[in-house]
Amino acid sequence: MMNVFAEAPQGIQTAPHDPRIVAAGYQVAVREVDLSQVRDKESLMLAFLRGLALTESFGRNWDALYDVLTDPDARPARFALVLCDYGHFRRRQRQLGAELEQVLLGAQRDAAAQGRALWLLAEEPVTDPRHW
Repeated sequence: MMNVFAEAPQGIQTAPHDPRIVAAGYQVAVREVDLSQVRDKESLMLAFLRGLALTESFGRNWDALYDVLTDPDARPARFALVLCDYGHFRRRQRQLGAELEQVLLGAQRDAAAQGRALWLLAEEPVTDPRHW
């Protein structure tokens, strides 16, 4: 499999196995956002609040999320967002998922325009019984 961090970010990509270990070799900071408990926009914003270690002052809306992802002072120049349970989230929350994707892809384009890199990595839970 191609190493995702060897290339410029392109949309929402499949997370490598052990993304933190792989990212470390490329000086990429990693944060995980767990989408498995998201039921609505409020719980989605809470998942990002936790995953990005944001303060309670985080506005919990699309503009605020976009801002924290594109703020050069808040994020390293090489940053990966691992979206845990992303596929299931998209199937459960089609409308919310589509809105989130627009914000994430917009932030990724904005970062690239600033000469920064924002990887968006979808990670699925391990369902293979051999891992139990």
